[in-house]
Amino acid sequence: MALLVILEHDRGVLVEGAREALTAARDLADQMGTDVEAVLIGAGAEGLTDEAAAHGAETVHLVTHDLLTDYGPDAWAESVRQLADALGAEAVMSVGTDRGNEVMAQLAARTGLPFVANCTTIDASDDDEWSMTRVQWGGSLLEDSTLAADRKLVTFAHHAVAAAEADTAGAGDVAEFEPELDDSHTITMIKDRAVETQGVTLSTSPVVVSGGRGVGSAEGFRVLEELAELLGGRVGCSRAVTNNGWRPHADQVGQTGTRIAPEIYIATGISGAIQHWVGAMASKRILAINTDREANMVTKADYAVIADLHKVVPAISAEIRRRRGA
Repeated sequence: MALLVILEHDRGVLVEGAREALTAARDLADQMGTDVEAVLIGAGAEGLTDEAAAHGAETVHLVTHDLLTDYGPDAWAESVRQLADALGAEAVMSVGTDRGNEVMAQLAARTGLPFVANCTTIDASDDDEWSMTRVQWGGSLLEDSTLAADRKLVTFAHHAVAAAEADTAGAGDVAEFEPELDDSHTITMIKDRAVETQGVTLSTSPVVVSGGRGVGSAEGFRVLEELAELLGGRVGCSRAVTNNGWRPHADQVGQTGTRIAPEIYIATGISGAIQHWVGAMASKRILAINTDREANMVTKADYAVIADLHKVVPAISAEIRRRRGA
């Protein structure tokens, strides 16, 4: 019996979602009465075994092949299928990022097994039938489901679990595995990259300062850019802003934009429609600045300032500069 956890990495750098997956897997493995077995696929993964062990992996399966040069959902899923068959794995899981869900969906298609995505909790006390709660409709609905299958395929919702190292590190025993692959498995494979953003991105920034329709214009974002720069953060926006052409779509926070999880989210002039809330709800703290005290973002925020953002935001920036002696 084995619980396999697919760890997403980018050219040898473990993504935060992979740490979340290992954190969630520890509890799941305890319920199953088994160990956490991590799966690292492709070039560059060999340097991540110690980090996997620190997060509780007892065994780390290094999957290597000449065709596994980078991320490819077909090749990754087929590799996991062969490994799971070889080990007789009872369950395979990952985190519900775009890549995590893509690989698991490919795996489900190749095996004909059901797949439950974006779980927030899983009760695996019954070996035959698991019970879980998962997010649906972009996070606006929680659904209770059950899963009965010879091999359970699940993902945990991104940001549903706070990543943390294990109290006692796993052994991290390394086991190498070479799948049987051919060119048909590399129909989709990353071949090259173009860098559009360097440094902290909207999805990884610890501080995000966003503006909505209430900002009033593209020029109105200058005060938000100033505050974000002072705080070492990034500027985001609502869909209404991108629809008006004030900011590019890459800056949009929301269900059809970027999902964020900063230490603090400063939402200015944003009403907080459900589509925007889905993208922002994983924020550790939310400060809303709005003239409408009944706005959805204001009612959901941890802190709120009911005032004109064009007065409040420059005042915050001025106070920061004063305290820094600038």
